[in-house]
Amino acid sequence: MRLCLKEMIPIAKKRKNGEGTLRLRKDGRWEGRIVVGYNEKSLPITKCVTAKTKTECSTKLEALKEQYGRSSDKIKPDMPFGDWIDFWYQTYCRHTLRITTRTDYENRIYNHIITEIGKIPLNKLSQSDLQQFYAKEKTDGRKLHAKTYGKGLSDRTIRGIHANCRTALQRAMQEGLIRTNPAVGCKLPPKKAREMQVLTQNEIIRFLHQAKEEGCYELFLLELGTGMRRGEILALKWSDLDFATGELRIERQVYIIKAEVIISAPKTKASIRTVILPPSLLKTLAAYKETVDSEWMFPSPTDNGRPRNPSSVRKRLQLILERAGCKKVRFHDLRHTFATMALEHGMDVKTLSATIGHVSSATTLDIYSHITDTMQRQAAVHIDRKIGGTDARMPTMKREERKDTALVEFTPYKPKIRKPGTGCVTEINDHLFEGRYSPKWPDGKKHARNVYAHTREECEEKLKVLIIEMKTELAELKKQKAKETLQPQAPEGKKGRKNRRRRKRTSKKQHLQVCGIIRTSGDVINQHIFSTLSVRTSFAIKEPFLRLNSLCNDMNAGIF
Repeated sequence: MRLCLKEMIPIAKKRKNGEGTLRLRKDGRWEGRIVVGYNEKSLPITKCVTAKTKTECSTKLEALKEQYGRSSDKIKPDMPFGDWIDFWYQTYCRHTLRITTRTDYENRIYNHIITEIGKIPLNKLSQSDLQQFYAKEKTDGRKLHAKTYGKGLSDRTIRGIHANCRTALQRAMQEGLIRTNPAVGCKLPPKKAREMQVLTQNEIIRFLHQAKEEGCYELFLLELGTGMRRGEILALKWSDLDFATGELRIERQVYIIKAEVIISAPKTKASIRTVILPPSLLKTLAAYKETVDSEWMFPSPTDNGRPRNPSSVRKRLQLILERAGCKKVRFHDLRHTFATMALEHGMDVKTLSATIGHVSSATTLDIYSHITDTMQRQAAVHIDRKIGGTDARMPTMKREERKDTALVEFTPYKPKIRKPGTGCVTEINDHLFEGRYSPKWPDGKKHARNVYAHTREECEEKLKVLIIEMKTELAELKKQKAKETLQPQAPEGKKGRKNRRRRKRTSKKQHLQVCGIIRTSGDVINQHIFSTLSVRTSFAIKEPFLRLNSLCNDMNAGIF
């Protein structure tokens, strides 16, 4: 009987995730290693133990897991679901997420999941509990701005909450805490794919004309010429652009976390790229650079040392589109417009993918290959020429279609400068306007208050009422502060009356001295009349001196 070579060599059994690793070192000792956490760079932090035998090393490793890993006292099948999802997020998930994604996860977990179903035991959580939870959040789940956006959460938020619950429960099933995942099979709101809008040639011309009037021409021209993300274009510095070669280096991005502008690395490694700008765009940027006194290409209007806020760019975009008579699009749709124009003018998908910073060309084809009518007609004509051997031409467009491509004259709207103290009105989205008034209060700081409406006219009316209310409140605060600053005068005693009489005698004496000076020499008063007066001399005493001075000047001139 011969033994196969595979049967003679013992094959190590693969350990489950989270159980650590055991290995035999070259010196004959056994080593056990386990991951106890992750650092800020998402690199694993490990702890290890050694022993002479495998059994001893395995025992030490279990003790190490109890110390640094999950404790049997805390991680149990009947533990609250809120404790488990918190443990799952902090241990397995948090270190792998970007900062922006981390904020979304924490909002869903700590503001919605834990507060609603966090007390249910992990092994008792059913699909019915999750389904009822989703239905409640859909109708009455919004914690903030319920009057503005409605009481219920959006379909996208519900799907995100479900994804977090499903992944956390899947991990619990792998750990042996539950048998099945109750999140599998839940009915969710349908996923609505939002079709990206594309500006036509005519709309682009009107849009850029209006952007020049608004002072944002260079920003949007660069966006339509490169297709960069909003955070990438706002994070550009003048040092990233080489005017000699036309190379523009993209290596950072800007985003908002809790109303604070954060600068970080781009979305993916493929997003770090170099784009070649055309000569006409370089000439425009060179002229624009002369007007900017900052290292940032598009600095904040209030602080040259900081990049522009992405939310302000979004509001400015909607205002320009409205005044230019264009359809409502997002900033990301300008990126889609660039990709579509590039494909129409013959740019290959591989080059386009590298230009806009996609990981692969498949992503570009899936998202940005918006086949326009023009591209379809061109493809049909080429196929007919090659296969049919005909002299086919582009079909004539309909009159309705020619309206979009025909260039028309456009006079940009010159925005009226609002008077100080009238606030401002901005369009947030297609059906919501925001009015803001931020006066300076007695403490020296600006306190802003907002109103919301579905139309601009309604928002203006609400803003007028808000301004009146805030001005009335401000006047009351000023009166109250003035009363507090005025200290009540103490009753005058004997000493006070004595000092008052002394000051009165001193003022009378000074008055007589001045009169003597006037009688002796009219020239002297011109030099010393105010120097001889005490600081305590009242305006009522100084006024006759002025008349006497004029009289002396007339005498010296020989009028009398």
